[in-house]
Amino acid sequence: MLTALGNIFKIPELRDKIIFTLIMFAIFRMGTHIPVPGVDPTAIEQLFANGNLFGLLDLFSGGAFSKFSIFAMSITPYINAAIIIQLLNVVIPTLEQWSKEGAEGHKKTTKVTRYLTVVLAFLQAIGMSIGLKAAILNPSPVNILIIAITLTAGTVFLMWLGEQITAQGVGNGISLIIFAGIVAALPKNIGTIYHYVQAGTISYFSVFMFMVIAVAMIVFVIHVETGFRHIPISYTKRVGGGRAFGGHSSHIPLKVNQAGVIPIIFASSVLMFPVTIAQFIEVPWVKTVASYLQWGTPLQTALYVLLIVFFTYFYTAVTVKISDMAENLKKYGGFIPGIRPGQPTADYLDFVMTRITLAGSIFLAFIAVLPNMIAAATHIEGVYFGGTALLIVVGVALQTMKQVESMVVMRHYEGFMK
Repeated sequence: MLTALGNIFKIPELRDKIIFTLIMFAIFRMGTHIPVPGVDPTAIEQLFANGNLFGLLDLFSGGAFSKFSIFAMSITPYINAAIIIQLLNVVIPTLEQWSKEGAEGHKKTTKVTRYLTVVLAFLQAIGMSIGLKAAILNPSPVNILIIAITLTAGTVFLMWLGEQITAQGVGNGISLIIFAGIVAALPKNIGTIYHYVQAGTISYFSVFMFMVIAVAMIVFVIHVETGFRHIPISYTKRVGGGRAFGGHSSHIPLKVNQAGVIPIIFASSVLMFPVTIAQFIEVPWVKTVASYLQWGTPLQTALYVLLIVFFTYFYTAVTVKISDMAENLKKYGGFIPGIRPGQPTADYLDFVMTRITLAGSIFLAFIAVLPNMIAAATHIEGVYFGGTALLIVVGVALQTMKQVESMVVMRHYEGFMK
């Protein structure tokens, strides 16, 4: 294994890419400690006690939001912009046409996504600055505008940083920035567990149970994330120019978790938004509704699961074009054995995709409520493990390892993924 890993650094190009990526990580982590001027960090920290939307933002920012640094909004506006553009592909013909134009169309889509990121980042920064006015030392309109511009610039810089990692480093830069932020919280979580043990709050057996559950869940997530349903495909034999084409067999890989982590993010945002708004509205009935939607309550957990299932089906239906898949098969002479080409093929693929999506949605719902289950089983509070963080870390790690593996194997070295 060590020899296989050592092969990575025998390739100058790959070694330079890894070093460049690590340098970009260092710049990102330094930026999370540069505070926005004119803000009281103590007042900001008091807003993170109830597991609200701020906690979700802090998770993506690697702790930058709780420090209210220049990277407080992290890369979230870019993710939102990319999701919006992806959803608009269904209703805007121009965007749909760009998605079919290959690299040139991708450049146009990326440009629109960047502009939308700036707009969303500025609006989010304005709303964040006004909502956190109590934490601003001098909440004048000019200071609020300066803070909003600073936060927007931080997000735009992270967007550029991510694109540089994608172009000159290893893996998807945007995903790796989120990955780095989540992993950066690991030492803090270990320190929290250590202090619990020292204080006698938890036993060594609880720590052992936590480690066993953590390893088991990582293995489980890897197994599901790499799971596919292979639909067999056969191609008819065609003769042209005195040569025979086709006549071979292949398959369509349908991923079990096609929607990724998006349904959990959507569901979390929908449920945490009322709780967050209730902090700034002194209305009794609003406070009552927010109390029922606090993280971990029975109503919140039930709604959380239902919303995850709904968003999993919704996002999969938007992103997976079953009709296009069936049409392309028919165009190139492919067919599913026992299924007629055309609409019957589309109906069959839709039937299979519906069943797979159900399994994927149940998996996502289970992963999402995992932190509550771990806390109940081990009595370890304040250590976040599971849900969004676990899926992102495992998914990004697998994606990056596959890219590195392909570069190593391509140069005739032994890979490290068996």
